[in-house]
Amino acid sequence: MSAPARVFLRHQAASIAATVVDFGTMTTLVELAHLQPAVATLFGALLGACLNFYLNRRFTFRTEASGSAVPEALKYASVSGASALLNAAGEYAGTVWLRAPYLIVRLVVAVAVSIGWNFPMHRSFVFTAPKAS
Repeated sequence: MSAPARVFLRHQAASIAATVVDFGTMTTLVELAHLQPAVATLFGALLGACLNFYLNRRFTFRTEASGSAVPEALKYASVSGASALLNAAGEYAGTVWLRAPYLIVRLVVAVAVSIGWNFPMHRSFVFTAPKAS
């Protein structure tokens, strides 16, 4: 397997772990706290983002030895902010305009945002220190 393929698979594994935290938080806030799905999505995304940053820095892109995490964290926060908005907008569009079940919408939107936005931005903008395979 090529090095880029391994990085992509590690990124997806980190994304799945973060998504479990994200979905668990979102579902709990919708079902128990009765928040709107789009609002609960923002809270879930925040907790998932913290886990995802840690996993990507240590496991996916292996940039923890490159020095301070602050520059990466700031770039990650900007990418994650946009990601959270994309997820919330997708949740809103799917549940309000399409009237689809919120968990199905969340799954479809999460996969699309992860592959179409997060991975390219993490690889080319956030975690840019030299990487070992």
